[in-house]
Amino acid sequence: MHALLAILPIALVVAAMVAGRWRASRAGLLGLGAALVVAFSTFGFGTTPGAPGRLLAAGGALVEALFTSATILWIVFPALCLYELQARSGAFDVLRSALTRLSGDPRLLALLVAWFFALFMEGVAGFGTPVALAAPILVSLGFTPVQAVSLALIGHAAGVSFGAVGTPVVPQMAATGLPALELSRGASLLHALLGWILVAFLLRFSGEGRLGLRHWAAGAAAALFFFVPFLALGTLVGPELPTLGGALLGGVAFALVVRGRGGSGGPDGRALARAALPYLVLLALVLATRLVPALQSALRSVVWEWSLLESFAGRIEPLYHPGTLLVLGFVLGGIAQGRSPRELGLAAAAAARRLAPVVGALIAMLALSRVMVHSGMIHALAEAAATTGAAWPLLAPFIGMLGTFVTGSATASNILFAEFQDATSRTLGLRGALMQGAQNFGAAVGNIVCPHNIIAGGATVGLAGREGEVLRMTVLVAAIYALAGGVLVYLIA
Repeated sequence: MHALLAILPIALVVAAMVAGRWRASRAGLLGLGAALVVAFSTFGFGTTPGAPGRLLAAGGALVEALFTSATILWIVFPALCLYELQARSGAFDVLRSALTRLSGDPRLLALLVAWFFALFMEGVAGFGTPVALAAPILVSLGFTPVQAVSLALIGHAAGVSFGAVGTPVVPQMAATGLPALELSRGASLLHALLGWILVAFLLRFSGEGRLGLRHWAAGAAAALFFFVPFLALGTLVGPELPTLGGALLGGVAFALVVRGRGGSGGPDGRALARAALPYLVLLALVLATRLVPALQSALRSVVWEWSLLESFAGRIEPLYHPGTLLVLGFVLGGIAQGRSPRELGLAAAAAARRLAPVVGALIAMLALSRVMVHSGMIHALAEAAATTGAAWPLLAPFIGMLGTFVTGSATASNILFAEFQDATSRTLGLRGALMQGAQNFGAAVGNIVCPHNIIAGGATVGLAGREGEVLRMTVLVAAIYALAGGVLVYLIA
């Protein structure tokens, strides 16, 4: 009974956005209201011995939501600034020309941007950056905003398990004591064997009409070029480089193949380099801060953190945060392009105007997630799932998916459920590394349907109020991919 009540807020949000076509802000408030009622009436939220009381507990959850919203908006805002600057300066026209000269086929362009570019940005930065950067480029190439966000969400998902240079594996190491390499093998194998599902949906959603043999061949090549180095790095090296290395090596190979089969080259090299300067600056910053140990340590030594009532807390490393690197990419890249301070200011002002409709939806969804986490509703759902016994491997990825759907982060999902998955696997006599792979795999799948990601990505292409359309496109993809992962884990186990 507790589990049925715990799932009610999530079910209401999904139904309101998908079937009712509600705005994310309105659906989030409905889910938040339901979560508070269930948390207070059934889970004793704020009233257990030593708890701060209902009002203070709800306030603490809201403060956490506001803080987390700010950390997400610190990514979305500079991404919007960069988009506005590129659109106003004509840089998008140059980049679009370069890509369309490689191929005029929208399905091949989707593979280049929504697959390889989004995966690369997931590998180096993560935390919402891939969708925020890939979606505007896709719109500039002629895709609709709903298409663009949906394609970016689907395209980057396979790399999320090792996003931000392997960050999601860190809490699994802490919870289980297993070596990083052993943990990375499970998730990398699952994605490598099943990732063709995501490529197939990318091809399906990126164009009209039937898919021809050349499209399937291109999709097979894109999957092969990414997953061969991805699997090799994940099984032989560790969690830091599978996504980054797979996207970089695979993307270069795929671009060369596309160019060699009918592409007409590109625009003037100087013009292309100038148009890409903000992205090149961002790339250099991300690689330096993630791969140079001394610089990484120095940046991560600056920490802002707070706690409230011994139950609520927040933490951010401001100099290491992807949003800070995006700001530097925007400012330094714009200056390198020759943009004046006035042009940078106008782009920032336009970005701020586009950001405003997103804030309420983001806070509502995050407040819902924090209430569910602190009240014990999430753990009630997980424990109910564990009662399935022998069928648990089939369902394990859905726990990771649930964690990301609620929290907006694969890393946070692994923080929530790595210990639970470990305890369950021990109880049922299952291989711990395999079940952690299932958890990390499912956490990556959750990024496809996570409302926070949909809202943040939609903000960069003017999609506020239409988030439900994206969820309707992506929910089936996530369900099929997670189920396929569960079946594979079940067969292996």
